[in-house]
Amino acid sequence: MLADNFWYILLCAVPALLLFDRWRNPLHKIPTIGPSAPLLSYIGAYRFFHHAREILQEGYITYKASTFKVALFDRWLVVISGRELVEEIRRFPDDHVSFEKGAQVMIQSKYTFGREPAEDPYHIDVIREKLTRNLASLLPDVMDEIQHAFHQFIPADGDDWTSVSALSVMAQIVARASNRVFVGVPYCRDPKYLKLAINFTGDVNKGRVILNLVPAFLRSVVAHYFIPTRSTRRQTAELIMPLIDERQRLQREQGNNWIDKPNDMLMWLMDEAEGNEDRLRTLVQMLLVINFAAIHTSSNSITHTLYHLAAAPEYVTLLREEVETLIAKEGWTKAALMKMWKLDSFMKESQRVNGINAISLTRIALQDLHLSDGTFIPAGTLITAAAGAMHSDDENYPDAHKFDPFRFSKLREQEGEGTKHQYVSTSTDYISFGHGKHACPGRFFAANELKAMLAYILINYDVKFEREGVRPENKWISTAIVPDPTAKVLFRKRQN
Repeated sequence: MLADNFWYILLCAVPALLLFDRWRNPLHKIPTIGPSAPLLSYIGAYRFFHHAREILQEGYITYKASTFKVALFDRWLVVISGRELVEEIRRFPDDHVSFEKGAQVMIQSKYTFGREPAEDPYHIDVIREKLTRNLASLLPDVMDEIQHAFHQFIPADGDDWTSVSALSVMAQIVARASNRVFVGVPYCRDPKYLKLAINFTGDVNKGRVILNLVPAFLRSVVAHYFIPTRSTRRQTAELIMPLIDERQRLQREQGNNWIDKPNDMLMWLMDEAEGNEDRLRTLVQMLLVINFAAIHTSSNSITHTLYHLAAAPEYVTLLREEVETLIAKEGWTKAALMKMWKLDSFMKESQRVNGINAISLTRIALQDLHLSDGTFIPAGTLITAAAGAMHSDDENYPDAHKFDPFRFSKLREQEGEGTKHQYVSTSTDYISFGHGKHACPGRFFAANELKAMLAYILINYDVKFEREGVRPENKWISTAIVPDPTAKVLFRKRQN
């Protein structure tokens, strides 16, 4: 009898719980991909973590130019698609939607970066103003470091093929070239410092995955015991603080424009922090945050591109011809890189096909929002756009699933548009870097650095896979898209 009563109560309670959840959940009118009932939504969150590509594609096809939601372990994620909704999200003012708070949720930056960079992200203005403005003058140093790094990691002295673990080596070279601009020589070549910078990137990514799996009330404990970014910050400070102290001493003794004052990221951060004790205490944190943004995305992007080149060496001749013609005419300059339309297109097409992440334009709604498709978004909702699905839509890009290396250079030639379709440009149907005023501020530096790396490879090496024409499949970790970390590319000294 007791057992019968239990099942009777359970059968009555489950529908009541479902109805209560629909009444309680202000997002219940937004269609769901996967289960949405209480408890069952955790199954949906598990599926999304392991099958994000398929789920986002299903939602995009089913609710094209509209919205749907998917379950995360701690909240719902509302996904938009289509040009009109992308433009709407872009145009919402900062008091309606927050890019910073959206990034904090996705990266769990309060625990992975520390509170200070999230509360006072002054590094963004430094990147946008100082780094971008100094690209032309910084390029010779970047090229010098690229040359030194390639010579160390991929020596091309003989004619034999050398097998290279592409992703890990590209991460090393990106870290060196980037830190030539961030902290200069000799720190950009210090193995201990580079290991910390690269590992910080990996630790943040692992940390955000772990922290998004646990309830909010446990995150501070989990972060303390299982996320090593705090230890990385401490060890980095031990290396970098003597450099900061020395620069501060010279500034005190000789004034703001002292002789041989470095023109690098650390110095710009120090100038921005001058007179602000809170900022001065977080210089190392900011440096690591900038390394996180630079190393992770750029090493993935150049590896994706390298895989396409190694799988289809028939593109090498056209690319080499463009690179060599412009370098002979203008040298290794920003102006020369900007005129490499085919190289630029090759990299943009690689990013379109592969992506940095399957979602973009992530925001937190600070106010209730009413979208043009009729969707109501309550305050506190996490919103994002289905970047990968949009980039693989034939309506946006004919034969979208085909890698067409010169897709964008042909568009620039046909339309007479010198900038509209270049690598760093964003639009309502190309959102890898975001779109609008919160688009990635470091993309201009990254584009110059990565184009310089690819141009250097073309001029100095032949590349291929052991199994010619076979590009390894990408690896997905939730929405993150990573070039196969186990794949090896064969390099040799250029033969013709």
